[in-house]
Amino acid sequence: MIKMQVIGRLGKDCVVNTVNGKSVINFTVAHSEKYRDSQGTSQEKTIWVDCAYWTDRTAVSPYLTQVFVEGSPEVRSFTRQDGTAGSSLSLRVREVQLLGSKSDSGSSAPSGYNGASSASSQVSSSVPSANEITEPIDDLPF
Repeated sequence: MIKMQVIGRLGKDCVVNTVNGKSVINFTVAHSEKYRDSQGTSQEKTIWVDCAYWTDRTAVSPYLTQVFVEGSPEVRSFTRQDGTAGSSLSLRVREVQLLGSKSDSGSSAPSGYNGASSASSQVSSSVPSANEITEPIDDLPF
């Protein structure tokens, strides 16, 4: 089994699509790491991960800003317009956890939403209440 976990911020707002009658939330997560190169110069490397979260819980999509995601990685190969080969890293998401909201100033404390059903999850004010969600969701923990 190959499992990948990513913590980071979304590069832009996510997009909700319907493919063959199933809902998918597509988004890109940026993970940055700082390090020192062999000359001792401080460097920063950012890895972008394209994510696909197949779920009926699309009401959570406006709240995805800083996330922890877990799932199966896929490498996609493509040919650029100039003819050179390229590749991108993508993730088929199994679980999503919100780490911040649009109103947060970069807080990294988990808000308690877990993409998988979890009775122990706690709900913060950044996640919509059951009365605010306009689509039927049966297995959210709130």
